[in-house]
Amino acid sequence: MSSDREKIFSAIRAALDPLPTRTEKPEWEESLVVCKPSGQFDSLKAQFADKLAFASGRFYDSIEPLVEFLKAEQSTFGYCDPALAHLLDGVEGITFDTEYDESKINEYSFGITKGSAGIAESGTIMLKDGDTSARLGALAPWIHIAVIDEADIVPHIPAAIERFGDDPSIIFATGPSKTADVEGILIEGVHGPGIQIALVLS
Repeated sequence: MSSDREKIFSAIRAALDPLPTRTEKPEWEESLVVCKPSGQFDSLKAQFADKLAFASGRFYDSIEPLVEFLKAEQSTFGYCDPALAHLLDGVEGITFDTEYDESKINEYSFGITKGSAGIAESGTIMLKDGDTSARLGALAPWIHIAVIDEADIVPHIPAAIERFGDDPSIIFATGPSKTADVEGILIEGVHGPGIQIALVLS
């Protein structure tokens, strides 16, 4: 006779098995998109930076000020996607692993991973499993840095949905993780990064 624990985990595994056919994306009219720009912006990058700041995120478009921020935060050891390690080549005072080691989960103070897209209307970072070298590298450290190509900034959420493809798991991160109690007291960084950064490169 199987234990209750085995029954529960068996049910979870069955629920997580890949579906034989993927559910079709819903149809929508782009005219229904209601989140309009809060001001005049000369580019999607500028609008994305504005919205990200509004969501308590941080925006950089070069590596130097990001490195200065990490050092100021005394965040000098972390995880970096091996494809992005060249960004930190020759940087003194910053060390990192390019293979995520779960035994160091409490030692990594930052994680640098690939961001699949930035959504200008909301300041949201889209993370796809297929593009993210280590999901825990994006979710476990206090500081997460998503490196996004400027060409991958899209105007709105429907445009981001069009980029889903067949990826089985996609995360939308709009600033640091947040939660609030019944009294409306907002706390950041409870169930994910406390500092969310986008490094947008041309």
